[in-house]
Amino acid sequence: MATDNASRSVGGWFLLVFAIILIILGLILAAGGIWLVTLGGSWYYLIAGLGLIISGGLMARDSLTGVWVYFLVLLGTLIWALWEVGLSPWELLPRVFGYIVLGVIVLALMPTLKRRQVTSRQAAT
Repeated sequence: MATDNASRSVGGWFLLVFAIILIILGLILAAGGIWLVTLGGSWYYLIAGLGLIISGGLMARDSLTGVWVYFLVLLGTLIWALWEVGLSPWELLPRVFGYIVLGVIVLALMPTLKRRQVTSRQAAT
């Protein structure tokens, strides 16, 4: 599945850096989520953090499944935000804006990810 780093293009390196950023964001969210859960708070941050870690890890290994995991986290975030604040746009915006921006970047990286998967399959055969 993963190709060696020597064959990475600029897009491939950007994909790897983005995946690492997702993992770091996931670790931060999950750590805060664990703290909130121990205080009896919301499980959202822990679950979203774990989702970002998994998504980033899969994208770092050039797997398209990481994209789908990311969009599951985004969908869960939208549902959680709507449940928490309703349809109030000013309250929804801070809860979902960052995830939507990251989602646009994920969509922009999909062609690179698909190309890397094809290259990996060809190298394996």
